[in-house]
Amino acid sequence: MKIKLVLAQTKPKKGDYSANVAKVGEIFTTLAEKGLKTDLLCLPEACLSGYFLQGGVLDVARTAEQALADLQRQYQPYAKEPLDICLGFYEAYQDEVYNAALYATLGPEPQLIHVHRKLFLPTYGVFDEERFVGRGQRIQAFDTRFGRCAILICEDAWHSLSATIAALQGAELLFVPAASPGRGLHSPEPDNVRYWKRLAQNIAEEHGVFVINAALCGFEGGKGLSGGSSVVDPTGVFLLEAPVLQECLLPVELDRRDLLRARYYSPLLSDLRAALPTLLRELREVLP
Repeated sequence: MKIKLVLAQTKPKKGDYSANVAKVGEIFTTLAEKGLKTDLLCLPEACLSGYFLQGGVLDVARTAEQALADLQRQYQPYAKEPLDICLGFYEAYQDEVYNAALYATLGPEPQLIHVHRKLFLPTYGVFDEERFVGRGQRIQAFDTRFGRCAILICEDAWHSLSATIAALQGAELLFVPAASPGRGLHSPEPDNVRYWKRLAQNIAEEHGVFVINAALCGFEGGKGLSGGSSVVDPTGVFLLEAPVLQECLLPVELDRRDLLRARYYSPLLSDLRAALPTLLRELREVLP
């Protein structure tokens, strides 16, 4: 199976949920006008609000069901064809606000398939996330019409154990919506973008998965979000590399046959499964 993915690198209007939902609607229109056949659309972390909101997250937080309904209304003119979508938003859930990402199918039969809540909330440098949102409690792979998937939000992916858990749960496509401030601006490609590319490539190669990293771009309160999104195949080959700081819509085709090839020639995930009993014993020894 080949999957026609479009990665949207966006600059949201800070704190304006309605405007950003409408912006996703404009993306739907652009895809239709260009005749760009799309199975799956992926957008960045917090793309329905902007990232650096601090206490303003309460004003833009929506339940996942509300966000799905709003996205479905934007997609309604094109709803004869199903479209899967993965994007980040601030979620209101059980009297708490989370930095979350949803995966859903829009179209004739809209369906909310999965919500991931960010586990690792940075509180260093320019970040102060844990003061304003709750901490997610689990990583969970989920089934879609394109295969088994998982979501990690930004710093979740910086911890190698997160991607390992997702892969062991059977994930074949790993979505990583992110909002990464530019650092090391002494060259055309910032240091943080280079790091993200290394990270995505390493995850893809180690576990034999597609890695889809969709990053915010633009400026929020004087902080520059770099963009530089990428898509990496299960052998570590870059299928797509987005420009820095620019909004863009980039199509790419994922070939699921690459999963079999990658895992056949480099069966690291299979080896990991075989070694799990030993590794779990070691982990128990270091746990408090």
